[in-house]
Amino acid sequence: MNNIEIIEYEPQYQSSFELLNKAWLETYFTIEPVDSYVLEQPEEAILKPGGVIMLARYNGNIIGTVALKVMAPGEYEMTKMCVDEAYQGLGAGKKLCAAAIARAKEIKAKRLLLYTTSILEAAIGIYRSQGFVDIPLEPGVYQRANVKMEYPL
Repeated sequence: MNNIEIIEYEPQYQSSFELLNKAWLETYFTIEPVDSYVLEQPEEAILKPGGVIMLARYNGNIIGTVALKVMAPGEYEMTKMCVDEAYQGLGAGKKLCAAAIARAKEIKAKRLLLYTTSILEAAIGIYRSQGFVDIPLEPGVYQRANVKMEYPL
């Protein structure tokens, strides 16, 4: 885990952000229109409205991503968290989640939410270990989501 560093997104990492996320989405689900927009145009979809994208780098390779997407003033969705399957188990997911929480606190977020699905047991384990709690899920946000969690800020 010590060799994993969390870095800020730069335009040169757009293809890594897109490819890593599409790989896991295609493994478990289908890519929804909102996914395509966010992954193909992250500067427009996430950064321009005031969000954040961070990446996990291991031995020079981008192996994971996480983003904080503005949902409303002071409210962020932790989204697009993934780790390349070949590098899972090294602690990158925990580091990305912790970095996202720390950044949410730094930017004085009032609310931090995430949407996921119950089949992603390892990810849910990470979220819970970092302090996220389950809250009621409203329908229609994502077709694949059946779990909604919030981090108490």
